[in-house]
Amino acid sequence: MNTPETKTAFVAIVGCPNVGKSSLLNRMIGQKVAIVTSKPQTTRTRIMGVLTLDETQLVFTDTPGYHRPHNKLGEKMNQAVSDSISGVDACLFVVEPRGELRPEEQELLRKFRQQDMPVVLAINKIDTVENKQDLALRIAALSALYNFTAVVPVCAVKGDGVDELLQELTALAEPSVHYFPDDALTDQPERVIAAEIIREKMLRLLQDEVPHGTAVSMERFSEREDRDLLDLEAVIYCERESHKGIIIGKKGAMLKKISTYAREDMEKFFGCQVNLHCWVKVKEGWRDRDSLIHNFGLD
Repeated sequence: MNTPETKTAFVAIVGCPNVGKSSLLNRMIGQKVAIVTSKPQTTRTRIMGVLTLDETQLVFTDTPGYHRPHNKLGEKMNQAVSDSISGVDACLFVVEPRGELRPEEQELLRKFRQQDMPVVLAINKIDTVENKQDLALRIAALSALYNFTAVVPVCAVKGDGVDELLQELTALAEPSVHYFPDDALTDQPERVIAAEIIREKMLRLLQDEVPHGTAVSMERFSEREDRDLLDLEAVIYCERESHKGIIIGKKGAMLKKISTYAREDMEKFFGCQVNLHCWVKVKEGWRDRDSLIHNFGLD
């Protein structure tokens, strides 16, 4: 009896900030492996998600939103996108259903042309389009800009079109061994996932100017031998003393809320009780300091 031939495709998910790349990754994987908020530039580093469908394994790289950088961290985020495009079999280009393409999106198209990259275009957030004729016009206009392998309208939040999108992506897989166990979901270490969950809660709860100047360092991640419980200690770094006060809140109320919401998500993800303690420290201008960017694992 012949053994079915395994196939693999490495796919980079690229696009501008806040177009729904991480939401789409989570929907395709069927598990939350990347944090999601309504704020742009939520994703800072490349996050890998793995989906195995029978003999085919799709290895996704969720990249930061490609944007005009304002500091060294932003430059490194853009470099992560460029590096990802250079090292994959295909790209999944995510755009919104209306409006002119941004200069950064035009730049991504130029990068695709330079490498003659197979690209599947996903037009996300189609639930916001009332007139389907407008969507048809959008598909036609974008199809004229590049020889896309396929153009698929999707809604990451509701799951519309995601099965069709996965069919197009699996068609790009080539005969290969599977590089990850078939039940793997991500290559992210558990302590990194925990730190990202904390940062997600800050992005959701804090004022706009504060969260993007924060980083989370997981100082302790250990499992008790006598019971199913994780002991976690995290330090939240911010850039200003005034931001520290906002994160902590009156009588510690905001930090308690961040920690509580983060702990609840962690317990769902890790499937056990979590004992979480968070502290806040100031590192002025860390987003422009290479050493600190490296220490936070953001390079």
